[in-house]
Amino acid sequence: MRYLLLLLLPLSIYASKILSYNIYERSDRADVMITFDTPYSGTIKQSNGKNKIIIKLEGASIESTKLKKVNSAYLHSLTITPLKDKTQITAYTSQNVRFIASKTSDAYGLRLRFTHKALANPATTKKSSFNTNLSALPTKKDGEMSKSYYIVVAILIIGILTLLFIKKRVTNVENKEKDDSWLFNTTQEKVDTKETKAAPKSTNMVSIRFQKAIDSTNSVVMLDFGEESYLVLMGNSNILLEKFRGIKPNTQQEFDSILQKRNQQLEDFLESPKEQIKEPLQAYKERAASLVYGENE
Repeated sequence: MRYLLLLLLPLSIYASKILSYNIYERSDRADVMITFDTPYSGTIKQSNGKNKIIIKLEGASIESTKLKKVNSAYLHSLTITPLKDKTQITAYTSQNVRFIASKTSDAYGLRLRFTHKALANPATTKKSSFNTNLSALPTKKDGEMSKSYYIVVAILIIGILTLLFIKKRVTNVENKEKDDSWLFNTTQEKVDTKETKAAPKSTNMVSIRFQKAIDSTNSVVMLDFGEESYLVLMGNSNILLEKFRGIKPNTQQEFDSILQKRNQQLEDFLESPKEQIKEPLQAYKERAASLVYGENE
């Protein structure tokens, strides 16, 4: 008898004591999380009965019998009973329920999972690592991570498309501004010729007196060059509408009055095909140049 007690003493010293157990109900499973005071290194044995699964944890102890009713489609009730040198857990389950047991990485915790056989993966029967925080299990569902991944990818794609659209709009605006600046570049080139070197610089500068947009692509601009002003239609076609000398519009109201008088003329220019416009770009530039340089001579 003395020798038998000596043999059982190491078992009682190294047995892991169950400190707590928690049950987590999910739509596709029910998990029972058991925590020990020391790393559990015992053997887990399982036997199946009709609508119940008996699990024996050898080398584990608990102070008293525990009974817990569970409102789950997979687990109905749980009974934990202390036996000699082991603890027996009896789980009353539904039909077609699969049981999976796995330890945490530090062996201080043991998870008992009850799920449908069709949903169970045989690979999950191997030991897996869990979070060392045993007070709670992860609350996210299995599909939430992939759903979040697709949302992040969709947001990135939308952001890239938005940046490309903004870049294209800015490029179009810059190109339009370059196209509209042809008159200033051409005038500056004319001024630099030998024929106009004697003219004062103050009379050879081009400035905008008034400007008004007609639509998204066309504008009417009044330009001052020397002692004269030119009313120009700029956009898809660049057309000289009228030349002013001496009496010039000095207010926006006078400029708008001139545009109202030429409303029909502007509409005719805008509706006419490009090949039918009488004053193409090159003809206008030659005419504007001859008007200025002819008088200087």
